[in-house]
Amino acid sequence: MNSSRFHTITARYPQLRLALVGDLCLDRYLEIDPARREISIETGLPVHNVARVRAQPGAAGTILNNLVALGIGEIWPVSFCGDDGEGYELRRCLQSLPGVKLDHFIQTPERRTFTYCKPLVMEPGQPPRELNRLDSKNWTPTPRSVQERLISAVRSLCDGLDGMILMDQVDQPETGVVTSMLLEAIRQVVTAKPKLFIIADSRRSLKGFPPLCYKMNAAELAAFLGASPPLGLDELRRQASHLARQQGQPVFITLAEHGLLGASPEGAVESLPCLPVRGPIDIVGAGDAVTANLAAAMAGGAALREALELANAAASIVVHQLGTTGTANVTQLGALIEQVGTYWPSPLRA
Repeated sequence: MNSSRFHTITARYPQLRLALVGDLCLDRYLEIDPARREISIETGLPVHNVARVRAQPGAAGTILNNLVALGIGEIWPVSFCGDDGEGYELRRCLQSLPGVKLDHFIQTPERRTFTYCKPLVMEPGQPPRELNRLDSKNWTPTPRSVQERLISAVRSLCDGLDGMILMDQVDQPETGVVTSMLLEAIRQVVTAKPKLFIIADSRRSLKGFPPLCYKMNAAELAAFLGASPPLGLDELRRQASHLARQQGQPVFITLAEHGLLGASPEGAVESLPCLPVRGPIDIVGAGDAVTANLAAAMAGGAALREALELANAAASIVVHQLGTTGTANVTQLGALIEQVGTYWPSPLRA
């Protein structure tokens, strides 16, 4: 990608209007000072003294953070939180972010706020060391009344959107935002608005999703196909191409340290290796950065390979941000893409 194309694509970002439909959670970080270690008089167990608490949107909120960093003009989260302290904290985080519109972010006593609480030991001169995470989740089905409010939000937002991201983050089916009822509503949206770009990602499976742009990793693709992992690169390319043609939508596959692969419904297949590591890394949030950048780039008119280059660069930037689920902004992306120059090989086509 040359400088002109980079600036043409990213210059459209402030005019984009994107919806993010999925499971937002609160990422709460507890920074522990090991120099203040104590033993509890009552239990005799070690005490971790928390020197600092910080919070940010997580899960689908990590995608949102990346869209904000890219300068997307309007970001409409369609999600819910509980009527609890964590929900208050999450809403406060979201309200502070430019471009984020909370008209369809539901706060309800019928749900608890999905929370990842991450204790980090902060030792001088060392990367943060994460201890066992403390999670708060919903284990019962999302009430029908909440589902209906989410579906109404999706329908009301469709006119005027440049793109939509569908992010299913929960482990237990039917307990989050992306339920079977919501997927049926998305299927109706696809029928009514076939040109609306919608990219979908799920930590469980994209089986049963409407024909959308799918983003998954290599193991998820193997599971989707009912194949035994690992699949070789040639087989991944073949299967991604077949799926893209079948869906009539692009398919993107993340390949961990081997980079990214994209297939178009017209039969083109592009693959890019990841960029070299430049020091210690933390891979948390890299996949969400890829999703955000693919969505922004495709909604902004990027070609398949251009979207891959932007997403690959974003992942490289994010993995070098330690102790947090990081983001990549347009300035960082431009500098890295200019720096790597011709590192990526010529396009590979099926």
